[in-house]
Parts: sequence; structure tokens; C-alpha cells
Amino acid sequence: MTTITVLVVDDDRANLDSVARIFQREGLATLSASSGTEALELLRKPEVSVMVTDLMMPGMDGQELLKAARTIRPDVEVVLMTAYGTVETAVAAMKDGAYDFITKPLKRHSLVKSVQKALEKQALVAENKSLKARLAEMGASGGKAMVGQSPAFRAMMDTLRQAAPSTATVLLMGESGTGKELAARAVHEHSSRAKGPFIAVNCAALPESILEAELFGVERGAYTGAVARREGRFERANGGTLFLDEVGEMPLSAQVKLLRVLQEGEIERLGGTQTVKVDVRLVAATNKDLQKEVAEGRFREDLYYRLNVVEMRVPALASRREDIPLLADAFLRRFAAKNGKTLRGFSPEALQILENYAWPGNVRELEHAVERAVVLAKNEVLEASDLPESVRKGPLGSAGQLIIPIGTPMEEIERRVIHETLRHTKGDKTLAARLLGIAARTIYRKLEREASGEEEGPDTPSDAE
Repeated sequence: MTTITVLVVDDDRANLDSVARIFQREGLATLSASSGTEALELLRKPEVSVMVTDLMMPGMDGQELLKAARTIRPDVEVVLMTAYGTVETAVAAMKDGAYDFITKPLKRHSLVKSVQKALEKQALVAENKSLKARLAEMGASGGKAMVGQSPAFRAMMDTLRQAAPSTATVLLMGESGTGKELAARAVHEHSSRAKGPFIAVNCAALPESILEAELFGVERGAYTGAVARREGRFERANGGTLFLDEVGEMPLSAQVKLLRVLQEGEIERLGGTQTVKVDVRLVAATNKDLQKEVAEGRFREDLYYRLNVVEMRVPALASRREDIPLLADAFLRRFAAKNGKTLRGFSPEALQILENYAWPGNVRELEHAVERAVVLAKNEVLEASDLPESVRKGPLGSAGQLIIPIGTPMEEIERRVIHETLRHTKGDKTLAARLLGIAARTIYRKLEREASGEEEGPDTPSDAE
């Protein structure tokens, strides 16, 4: 459970201590600062939810502090304390983003009520943002949602939501079948271009002679059979997003023209002499190592840097195994509705097979496996026998292995190792502790702290028991 912390700011030490005690009696944690400069340092602490500050202070006053706070922590609500003579100034400060102001002499009830309402507003704003994000994901690509809760998935979605509102090109890296097109659609849906078109092109599926015509369009008479002008994908994507899948397969001749579009914002149709302005946000994807392709002369270095403004890695299913039951359930519900079947889920044996299979084909392979199982299912519960033989007898991917992305915090690594070991020991904490070489009480303690939301301090003993 996250502790709500109120930051109290006042140059009058007696008033500072008095206000802090009011909130402490209400069960709220407090931080105190006697100046605006000190308050700015404390504002950087993520646990601060509300700042209550005096308006008239030497040096940085409350209004200046408010403006600085809105810059570094726009999520923190600000309540001002002011004397009767400065009410006009307080009202002006509210136009700068303050939530409320309380006049002195302070009344405990008014102060507490104001902060409680500020917290309620903050919670509503956070909930609204969360709902919008979930609705955007649910509505992406015709109802095909990106599903997951694993650390690798959450990290990808955090990057996606940060990058989407910008105009920067995005380069999606990842193995085949990981869902790069879904990620591209999510970038589009989370951007200001969401109402515009989303146009996808698979660069590997089109021969060189056709790819350029598809991308840039054709003028009448450009070649035999070109009996009319035809718009290319760039023109069709105008005002929206163009997704170039397998961009690493694009021939060098097309790469030159693509680079010009990114630099100049204009195209030239095949057989034409005039340029056409286009307003397109580009998202590209590849399963190749483009830096290696550049080094070996198969991909232009200047184009690589133009595409790779924001690089986002779409994790393989092997690195997000916690998401397999969620994905399988989502696919089951979708295909059951599509095929008019009533299905209640997977048998324990079938689910265990899905969780333990290696999934070299990633999410796409899982989707196809579940679709087949739904179509062939004879009962309301999918059995192991309904799954493809390649999955039932295929390579195991999780026994004895745990793939953790580079950059995962140590605390998260420890949590995942414990949970994965417990999954394999079917919840036997004593056995898990033996496998991990730690005391069983260490596992119990960590699980209890995780359940309560308590964080371990830097000096808390871990597995050296």
C-alpha cells in the first residue's frame, strides 16, 4: 500500500510544525521544508502527493514555488496558505495551477478537507488516465489488444506511451511474431494522429519493382500497364501513421527515396517530375540487427539514424512467460466468440503445456495454437489433446531457465526468481528455498513484504541467513 505524503512548506517554524502535526494525526506522512529551495529538493521524492505551502516567504515565495512544482512534478496538487490581505494573489496563483487556498488563521477542518479533496482529484485524474490507456489498448487494431503484465511488457508499454504523443519516428526491434504491428498500432492510437489513417506495408512481401510504386505512387504512363495515376502508401497515410514492417529487407534504391521523404517531407511518384508534400508519422519494424546490416553495406547508415530516433524493443514471449496465461485466455475468448463456441478455459494440464513450451514463434505461434484448439475442442474446457502436437511434444522453454532483460532492477530480478522457482515447486517454499540456497523464512518474509507493499531498506538482510 502506497503511503500518502504531504509536503508542508513554511518559513515560520512554529506554523510548519503545527501544520505537519495536523496531517500526522490524520494518518498522513509528512515532509517539512522551511524554504522554497528546500521544498524543491523534497518534491523530487515520488511519494509526495500534495504540497501545502505558505504564500509569503522570503527568497522563493509560494507562487514561484508553485510554478517550479508544476514543472518538475505536475502530478502533485498544491494548496496555498495565505493571509487575508493576499487573497487576490492566491486567486492568481490558482490560475497557475494551485488546487486551493486556505486563509490564516488556519482552521484544522478546512485544511484537512482541502487536502482530502486535492487527493480525491489526484486519484480521479490518475484513474482517468489509466482508463484511457486501457481503452486505447482494447480498441487497438480492431479489438486485438496488447495483453500483459510482466515487467518486460510493462517496460515496453511505458516507453510506448512516452514516445507515442511525439512526432519522432519509432523503430520497433524484436523477433518475428512478437507483435510489432500491434505495437505500431498502439503508437498510432496513443498519438494525436489517432483519428488519421494507419497504413501498413510489409517491405519483405513486395518485390523491389513493386515496393517503390506501392510506397510512392505511380503517374500515368510511368510503365506498361500504368493507365492511370495511383496514389502510394505515403499519400494514403497523409495525416496519420505509416508502418514499414521488415524495413531491413528494403532494397537500397528504395532506401534512398525513403530518406528523402524523412528529410524533406515530400515524395515523387514513379514517372513523375513534381513533388507532393506529405504529413506522415513513420513507425518501422525489423527482426534484423540493423547496425550489422549497416556495417555490411546492406542498409544506409543515414537512414538508420533517421529511423532510430526512438528505439523500442518488443520482448520475446520467452522473456514474458508470466503473460502466457493472460494471452491464451484472451485468444480463447476471441476465437470462441468468432466460432460460436462456449468455452470456460483450459484444463490444468493444457495450461501447464502452454506455460512450459519454448514458443520459438512467439505470440503469433501461441495465437495460432489456441485458435486451432478452439476449433477442434469437443468440450467446454480445452484439453491438452486439443493443442497442436508440435506444442505438446515440442521443446520446453522454461524448465531451469529464466530470461531477464538487461536493466531490470535487482529487486525485481529477485522477485521474479523467487516467484518462478515457487511456480516450479508448485508453491513449496521449503523446496524453493533449498533450490535458491536461502532460508525458507527469507521467502516468507519477502512475500509478506510484497503483499503489504513494504519496501526493503538497503541494509535489510536478503538471503545471507
